[in-house]
Amino acid sequence: MAYDKFDILTSTAVPLPIENVDTDQIIPARFLKATERKGFGDNLFRDWRYNQDNSPKEGFVLNNPIYGGKILVGGKNFGSGSSREHAAWAVYDYGFRCVVSSFFADIFRNNCLNIGVLPVQVSPEFLEKIFRAIEADPKAEFEVDLSEQSITLLATGEKEIFDINGYKKSNMLHGFDDIDYLLNIKENIREFASDRPL
Repeated sequence: MAYDKFDILTSTAVPLPIENVDTDQIIPARFLKATERKGFGDNLFRDWRYNQDNSPKEGFVLNNPIYGGKILVGGKNFGSGSSREHAAWAVYDYGFRCVVSSFFADIFRNNCLNIGVLPVQVSPEFLEKIFRAIEADPKAEFEVDLSEQSITLLATGEKEIFDINGYKKSNMLHGFDDIDYLLNIKENIREFASDRPL
């Protein structure tokens, strides 16, 4: 399944300065029964967002109208725990296209890259600058440039470079998942196979 191309994202951000956010907190296990990648955003951080009677919890950031945007900024060690793909699906389905943290669990990072969510790992110092910028101005904008592999606080121009696997970067720039990539080079594969003995 192809996803939106990712090149430059300019957006406000939602702050979640909590460390060790695991995949069961991102999407609780009881919501993993669906067979399609739809509707998971409704249950993103379900137990943090809603009371047992389904009323929104006033203190949770996603229920605070002053925050919004396509960037989620999490604390250190974001996406730890089980390997469920549904956690990345929930982040994407909610509307986030980028998650920023000072450290990601490897499986969560790869699941995000596979579906069009860009995990941007920054230094602890730069992460703190981001949190402070949002605290000072909830409408502060950030620019995430995948081609340049940079994230910039637009108000100050402060910037940091992030790492990304070259193959995954190319796929995100083109809006490809792994199958789209293979379909895009199918003629090369046929040509390669035609030169090989059966």
